Amino acid sequence: MKQTIILIAVAMISFWACQNVANRKAGSDIVITGDSAHSNNPYYSHTDTTVLHVSDTEWAKILPDSIYQVARNKATEDAFSGKFWNYTGIGTYYCTACGNTLFRSDAKFASSCGWPSFFETERKNSVVYAADDSHGMERTEVLCGRCGSHLGHLFDDGPAPTGKRFCMNSLVLDFIPDDTSKAK
Repeated sequence: MKQTIILIAVAMISFWACQNVANRKAGSDIVITGDSAHSNNPYYSHTDTTVLHVSDTEWAKILPDSIYQVARNKATEDAFSGKFWNYTGIGTYYCTACGNTLFRSDAKFASSCGWPSFFETERKNSVVYAADDSHGMERTEVLCGRCGSHLGHLFDDGPAPTGKRFCMNSLVLDFIPDDTSKAK
């Protein structure tokens, strides 16, 4: 019985991974966003680092529901389903809620966890941390340092030089390539 459950789980993960690779080859799951994608969001900026104090009611009016659920209600997208879990473009990742600079692609690494993983943030104050004891686990939650949106969690099993793994949800990340003609 235990082996059957393991085989089913492996088959499901393989299916999700293959489905994502097929979508990626077709280019259907990589959405490179810019300021124009956030024209109805008065808080979105790649340069303003002022800490925001915006109510969840206001965020609900601005953000699409799927993003709102992760950013404000701390939901988690399914493993191997996000557009950036295995994306290799060269550029910068931003908070999709407020535009805050979060990570550079050279800090991203291939992780088998199914979510985009980074070993360091772009700036010290790009993110803030909170204790998270939900789901019977003790974890460190990672929040946007500007708007407080839930991004994911921090683990101590990443590569050198930091040994950290910022395990993020693709839904709350925007990506801007250094050179759009070379984006993968």
